[in-house]
Amino acid sequence: MMNNFRTADPYPKQGLYDPRFEHDACGIGAVVNIKGIPSRRVVEDALHIVETLEHRAGKDAEGKTGDGVGILLQISHSFFTAEAEKLNIILGEVRDYGVGMFFFPQDELKRRQAKKLFEIITQKEGMEVLGWREVPTVPEILGEMAHSSMPSIWQAFVKRSESCPKGLEFDRMLYITRRVFEQSNENTYVVSLSSRTIVYKGMFLVNELRQFFPDLQNPAYASAIATVHSRFSTNTTPSWQKAHPNRFIVHNGEINTITGNADKMLAREESIDCAILKENMHKLLPIIDVNGSDSARLDNTLEFLVMSGIPLPKAVMLLIPEPWKHNRAMTRDKKDFYQYYATMMEPWDGPASILFSDGDIMGAVLDRNGLRPSRYYITDDDFLILSSEVGALDLIISWAIPICPESFFLTKKRLNQPLFMICKINQNWL
Repeated sequence: MMNNFRTADPYPKQGLYDPRFEHDACGIGAVVNIKGIPSRRVVEDALHIVETLEHRAGKDAEGKTGDGVGILLQISHSFFTAEAEKLNIILGEVRDYGVGMFFFPQDELKRRQAKKLFEIITQKEGMEVLGWREVPTVPEILGEMAHSSMPSIWQAFVKRSESCPKGLEFDRMLYITRRVFEQSNENTYVVSLSSRTIVYKGMFLVNELRQFFPDLQNPAYASAIATVHSRFSTNTTPSWQKAHPNRFIVHNGEINTITGNADKMLAREESIDCAILKENMHKLLPIIDVNGSDSARLDNTLEFLVMSGIPLPKAVMLLIPEPWKHNRAMTRDKKDFYQYYATMMEPWDGPASILFSDGDIMGAVLDRNGLRPSRYYITDDDFLILSSEVGALDLIISWAIPICPESFFLTKKRLNQPLFMICKINQNWL
């Protein structure tokens, strides 16, 4: 007779061990409309995935404060236009502005000083802060630990300079502005600052993410990309700042080589050069926040490579290469690619499935040993749904083998080998 794998307990209770308290890696997920059509469904499905992954999230002994939960979304132009108009702020057209999410200190004087400093730095970098919006929150749902350390959460609207093209070039200016501000102010954490994406996150239980931020409950908030993360702290203590997503990635494991990776990045700073960043390079150093978690330091490095002009998928391949050396199935061109860049960048290794997005594409990559697999489906109505495990979202399956559309590229050599995936959405709505 076959065992019921849903009810059979492979690890029975023994001594002080109780399988009820078993945890593994963090939980991750993504929902993407491949045609690039923003919808409420993407936001709702992504929130449902992270709420389903409750068993992948850590919590305190009282069970009322979580290790952290977050969601990365595209900036919803219709939503933010309407919210800005309530404050008499005119944003302009799509991607004519950037939105910053800030964790300010609760002290009013320090908060005002930090906001004024950001406005001055933004002006010096050739842009303008159009105004501030205090993000609506519901702090009474939080546990005592989260409530006592809760920051004051605000959004800034930054106007794009007419001389700066939309997209990556504008985001690069915002990146430089953020780095200068971060080095000038120690009391504020910049959750995200971009013209394409925004991050809502905090020190929550998984079901508190949408409850804490009414923005995420608003039917007007639509997106074509969403990535989510429920945190189980392994290397660092929980905090509002260290909750995922970071600004480009979420992951559900550990970077075991993080000390060496970070040290080598710091060592490169004396000789590093970039034609695109030119005279702004000194404003960006140090590239890595040495006090950040392993995922935050990986995110710092990936962000720097992208802002230096390396396409996001290529930057991920440099940091997390496949085991190419003895792979006979790999093409010569691809093996030469990895061999060449191995002389410049060491692999960031460890058991982790990593999702990445810049607001235009969403991708995923496994660690080189495939120790943290993820599952994905492509639906016949043009949605990509991915999670660190099956069962995160209910689907009606009417086929056995998905057919990948032209906008979806998949490289997978053999079963159980690392997978690298890019989903480039159609940008016709811009």
